[in-house]
Amino acid sequence: MVFSSATFLFLFLPITVAAYYIIGGLIADSYRLKNAILLLASLVFYAWGEPVYIVLMLLSIVFNFVAGKNIALSKRAGRDKRAKLTFVVSLVFNIGVLGFFKYADFAIENIRMLFGLHLKPLNLPLPIGISFYTFQVMSYIIDLYNGKIRAQRKLLDFALYISLFPQLIAGPIVKYKDIQLQLKKRDVSANKFGRGLSRFLVGMAKKLMLANTLGAVFSTVQEFDTAELGALSAWVGIFCYTLQIYFDFSGYSDMAIGLGKMFGFEFNENFNYPYVALSATDFWRRWHISLSSWFRDYVYIPLGGNRRKTPRVIFNLLVVWLLTGLWHGAAWNFVLWGLYYGVVLILEKYLLSKPLERLPKPIRWGLTALCVIAGWVLFSAPTLSDALMYYKAMLGLGAGFADATGRYLLVTNFPIMFIGVICCLPMFKRWTSQFSPRTISRLQMLAYPLLLIICIIFMISETYNPFLYFRF
Repeated sequence: MVFSSATFLFLFLPITVAAYYIIGGLIADSYRLKNAILLLASLVFYAWGEPVYIVLMLLSIVFNFVAGKNIALSKRAGRDKRAKLTFVVSLVFNIGVLGFFKYADFAIENIRMLFGLHLKPLNLPLPIGISFYTFQVMSYIIDLYNGKIRAQRKLLDFALYISLFPQLIAGPIVKYKDIQLQLKKRDVSANKFGRGLSRFLVGMAKKLMLANTLGAVFSTVQEFDTAELGALSAWVGIFCYTLQIYFDFSGYSDMAIGLGKMFGFEFNENFNYPYVALSATDFWRRWHISLSSWFRDYVYIPLGGNRRKTPRVIFNLLVVWLLTGLWHGAAWNFVLWGLYYGVVLILEKYLLSKPLERLPKPIRWGLTALCVIAGWVLFSAPTLSDALMYYKAMLGLGAGFADATGRYLLVTNFPIMFIGVICCLPMFKRWTSQFSPRTISRLQMLAYPLLLIICIIFMISETYNPFLYFRF
């Protein structure tokens, strides 16, 4: 079940909201009942698309809940070795489960190629959201072991933290320390519900009206034989993908944050206009913030961060970006995509920072945009060889430069591409900030119902409705 589906919008969400506010409101300040309703809804939400793998998620919840209590009790009793052993076993369990389901076939394929062994792939379907909820539960175990949080005593609240449906499938990755107090007490009001609903509608509009439309263009380009793809077609395609992945993922994050507000939760922002970045470093401070901060807190800093000598810092950065690439997918193009950014960030940090600062901002922005677009080619390609062929097409080594197909795609899709560029920049936000709060409120009263109607029309009429980050 996806947020931009009729099933979610007209069936699941109304029933969940009604149960949460009507049944959950029967007892004043009873967050246990509200949490139970949300937990039940979250399990139904996950089982709707993964009826088998809900057992895996429940196993992860129970195992880590028990492990967390064991770590806390062992530390309290002064049994540090037992606490450390439980901590290590928990990490091995979580990484092992993620590795088995996500990377087993990748490992089998490479072992077969290297040693010529006749190994059959497992062909296991990837459990939806396993990368996200595994990182969430690992943040809980790590922070608990390091004494930054207390162990959660109630299994119901812990299960809700792991399975909370707004951000279960594709984030943002929520650290336990950021939500632990909200599991017991959170602000639920009509005003907050309204702000959450409006944020949800904005995210749905990003997804249905922009991401899907732009994605259909890139999907068309992907259907062409790459060897016969012209440079203009290739650039139009990857430019549309660049906009699609932003509106797809940031739209989902907006919907998740909005849904969280509707039930009283406050999730951290996951995007901050990444396409205005003036460097790759700046881009990754703005893109998928929850993942970047997770790797910073739980990998980069424990490895020594910037506190070590230059060779070690370079090593730390390469490790982080290798893992970042692997987190996104079990394929060599994702590995190289991660290492690509690792090398770019190292070059920026040690060689290019001062020369880049002396350049005019438009040039720095243009260079960063080219860097990001080049990275998306690796990210979007089915295989590494497909990515290399696409690069050749972009350089005009396929069917030339201004091919007829490319000209047609550019002319027919220029309006949506232009709207996409405008909407991924903070121009609209700056423009609306000039109005008074009363004027903005009146505009919103007109805009949001209209936005909902348009989204429903797109939802009913469109057949192309993927969520790119579901596969991670």
